[in-house]
Amino acid sequence: MEFNLSSFFLEIINFLILIWILQRLFYRPIRDMIARRKELIDHSLGQAEQMRKEAEQLKKNYQNRQHQWEQEKQAAIAHLHQQLEKERDKVMSKLQEELDQERHKARTAMHKQQQEIHLQQQKLALMNGSRFAALILRQAAGPELEQRLFELLLSQLKQLPEACIQSLQTVDSNTSLEINVSHAYPITHEQQQRLEQKFASLIDNPMQFQYDQNTHLIAGFKIDIGAWILHADLQHELSGFTEIARDF
Repeated sequence: MEFNLSSFFLEIINFLILIWILQRLFYRPIRDMIARRKELIDHSLGQAEQMRKEAEQLKKNYQNRQHQWEQEKQAAIAHLHQQLEKERDKVMSKLQEELDQERHKARTAMHKQQQEIHLQQQKLALMNGSRFAALILRQAAGPELEQRLFELLLSQLKQLPEACIQSLQTVDSNTSLEINVSHAYPITHEQQQRLEQKFASLIDNPMQFQYDQNTHLIAGFKIDIGAWILHADLQHELSGFTEIARDF
């Protein structure tokens, strides 16, 4: 095959014409389409970046808000704990005060109950003592004891008691006084004379004596002069113990 210069130049011219046609009809639309596509992709990437930034901002805001909520929650919980602690202290203080009052009432009631039990025991002891003393005195009583009580009565009658004197002041000096003498054992004539002489030395009025034996006296004498009564008997003394026991 021989090289033909004219054909070679024609081929070059055809090639250049093809290049121009391709550049004019094919490469430029493709390049323009690629440029528009690139611009669309860049725009999409820009929007995606903007959305990413907005999402990050929203995330940051959410995290900040969540952190703020956490702080507010912790502050609310701390405030609630403080309120609960104050309320608990208030309730405990009130309960302690009520408990102290109940303890004081219980101690007072117990002390009162102990005092009542102690008084009942004392009263029972006095009553038992009175019964025991009455039993002993009834067994030990006799004419000898009554004689000693008679001597004691005469020795104590140095003057009449004030109550007897006041009762006699209302009686006329000429009026005869009736004196009743009760005794547990038979009284002798000598004892009657001594007793009447003793009263005659104390009272100016005329007197009439009545003697009566009363075994309830146990031993001793009971003398009635008008509204006044003189006791020198064991039954009256034992009754005093009984009255003391009842007064407790």
